[in-house]
Formats: sequence, structure tokens, C-alpha cells
Amino acid sequence: MPTQLAAPEIVIAEEMDPQLTTIQPGGGVVMSIELFWGKIRRMLLRAVRPGYVKRMLEARQGQQGTLPFDPVDSRDLKYYRNQPTYWWADGDDRFSWRDSLGFVRVGLAELILIGGMFLVLAAVLGWLWWPLAIPMWALAGLVAWFFRSPNREAPSDPNCVLSPADGKLVQIDRIEDPELGSCVQYGIFLSIFNVHANRASLAGRVVSVRYRPGKFLNALKPESARENENLDVVMKCSQPPQRYFRIRQITGQFARRIVCWVRTGDVLAHGEMFGMIKLGSRTELIVPDDPNLEIVAKIGDKLAAGTTILGKYQTRIGDDFVAEST
Repeated sequence: MPTQLAAPEIVIAEEMDPQLTTIQPGGGVVMSIELFWGKIRRMLLRAVRPGYVKRMLEARQGQQGTLPFDPVDSRDLKYYRNQPTYWWADGDDRFSWRDSLGFVRVGLAELILIGGMFLVLAAVLGWLWWPLAIPMWALAGLVAWFFRSPNREAPSDPNCVLSPADGKLVQIDRIEDPELGSCVQYGIFLSIFNVHANRASLAGRVVSVRYRPGKFLNALKPESARENENLDVVMKCSQPPQRYFRIRQITGQFARRIVCWVRTGDVLAHGEMFGMIKLGSRTELIVPDDPNLEIVAKIGDKLAAGTTILGKYQTRIGDDFVAEST
């Protein structure tokens, strides 16, 4: 059995940023509309469907925690999935079917409201003169295309470092991370035509989630990584030697909404979705740079989150490289 390098002596404090009171820390108009509708919906359900409300209450688990209201069903927890609060088991969640619609669930409100607005405009303009409806139809299609969620299956090798985002690979640099030490940093640019869901590059446990407000510079500019609003997820690999790695979600010039629903202690599978960035952005992956890392990808590659391999950790034996084995 091949020998493995010892894990670096790194200890990262497990912390959940207190700024993260919702999964979308930047807020937004659509989020405000949806939260307002949720308030109206809860009032209506309690008035006209008391039986349903009672059944949901009996199935509810956990405690209210920091949740600012009393929820009726799982829909009320959409923006509070990263909070220690009430929850419903999968068998009691009557809305889990929304995950199979082919769209990222946290983007359904934007899909309905923004896409629906363009469809209404298309109908009005088409009534005046049908060619005027074509741009509105195209924009509605673009919104649907943006929020799509294609099925992804991660490679069977757990040592493969997967892309955390769809898009174009624009950076591969060796850096000195203040917490992780010597690392390789991958920078990925996401255009409005890419899927914007983010996925775990390696299986592991979330140890830190931090949010930083900032600017909204063009995501192609290098300084955007330092100055733009971003959210940082640090994970510890499940596979020995249990390396730490970092995935950073960064807003762009038009992308103003970072979404991340994980909290410290959550365990993510290889390639599992954990968030998204709405409308054009940048994602960075920072992994330890040790002799076992073989960089596979190259600048300019088109990437698919959860399936494209950026690198692979291996173990040196003599002059040969073999995959790490547990």
C-alpha cells in the first residue's frame, strides 16, 4: 500500500460569520418580494387550512433558534437553510419535488418573476407588432438558461480535484494563503451563459463560512478577487491526509447576489451543490500545493462544475506517481 504524506499542521477555527443570517447575505428585491409573500402565505394558510398547518407543526423538528418568524412548512426555510432552526425530514417535505425541475431551486423566484416579466412584455409588444416580442422572448429564454441545473455525476476517484463552477479557467497561480500555506489558486470566470451553481471540489466537512461585503467590479479584472463582495467556504477533506481547501464565491459587475446554504459542520459529497452566484461572476478554488498535486487543467479550458478535473492528488513512490489509497 502506498505511503502518504502527513497532513500539514493546520488548525482553522470553526466559525460561522455572524453576518450570515440568511443564505443570500446581499439581500435583493426578489428576496424581499419572496419573504413578503411568505408572510402573506403563512397568514392565509393559518386562516383557511388549519388542518394542514397542524400536520406540518406535528412533523416539524428542531427549535426556532434565530429564525425571525414561526414557519408553516419547508418553503419558509428557503433563505434560512444555513441557520440552526426548525427542519422537516425528507419524507415530510411536500416541496422536495422542486429539486427535480431542472432549475436551481434557489433561483426559482427569479425565474418566475424576471422571466415572467419578459413574457408579459413579449405579449404586450407582440400585440402591438409581433417582431417587437422577439427580444423579450430571447431574454426570457436567457433567464431560464441561466438558472438551469443539469444533472452532474462526479468521477469515482475521490482524489480528483473538481471544478467548483462552470465557466472558463482564467487563472492558475501558486500563492501563499494566510491560513492554508503554499497553495494552487484556480480562477474561474462565469459568463451569463454558464450554469451558476457551485459544487464541492472534494468531499469534506465545512469548517468555516465567512462573508465580506465589497465592490462589484468586472469579474475578469484581477482586482475583483480582492475588492468585490465575496463569500469564503473552507472545508476539510474526508480523504486522508484530510487537507484543507477553500472555495470563494465572488460577485461580478452584474452579479450582485451570492447564495450559500451550508454552515459549519455540514458534510458535502464529492461534487455536491452548495450554492450559486446569480448573473455572471467569478469563483476561486484554493487547494494545498504539495508534491502529490498533479495539475491537469490549463488556462482557457471550459469547465463544468462537479465533473471537470482541475487536478489530482497522488503519492510519490520512487520515480512513479500512484493514486492515494486509504
